[in-house]
Amino acid sequence: MTQTLLEMAKDLVLAQIQAHRLSPDDMHQALQQTYASLQALKTQEDSHSSVAIATPETLSKPVDWRKSITKHTVTCLECRASFKQLSGRHLTAHRLDGKTYRIKYGIPRTQPLAGKEITSRRKEIVQRSRPWEKAPTYLKAQEKAQKAVVAQRKRTARKKA
Repeated sequence: MTQTLLEMAKDLVLAQIQAHRLSPDDMHQALQQTYASLQALKTQEDSHSSVAIATPETLSKPVDWRKSITKHTVTCLECRASFKQLSGRHLTAHRLDGKTYRIKYGIPRTQPLAGKEITSRRKEIVQRSRPWEKAPTYLKAQEKAQKAVVAQRKRTARKKA
């Protein structure tokens, strides 16, 4: 059973989407890149040469970090793999951590290394759970403020009496 290059590229891209390695938004670009890579490999195979042919991935400019963060995924600028979140564990495979990765690619310190949807979902969860209200310093400050309010009420009650 022989497949055309386009069918092979389509199957590869669909497999990546199903494995959640590629968002549907990035499908068109990935399909074009995969097709071009397969076409280059076919040309190399047909010419029976061992000379490496430059594929679009080797010719492409470095990706702007803003384009690497999409709604559903973040693309590692080192290996071009897509993830929902760029974890420290993955970065250690490149001998980097979050800080050095950001410095290397000029990403601001406050920019999350996660897809925009994941980031917004986390923000909602934090707003609902309000973890700062459980912090010891916050609780201590609230107690102090409550005592001040009670003391103020006592003073005003004495003045009225």
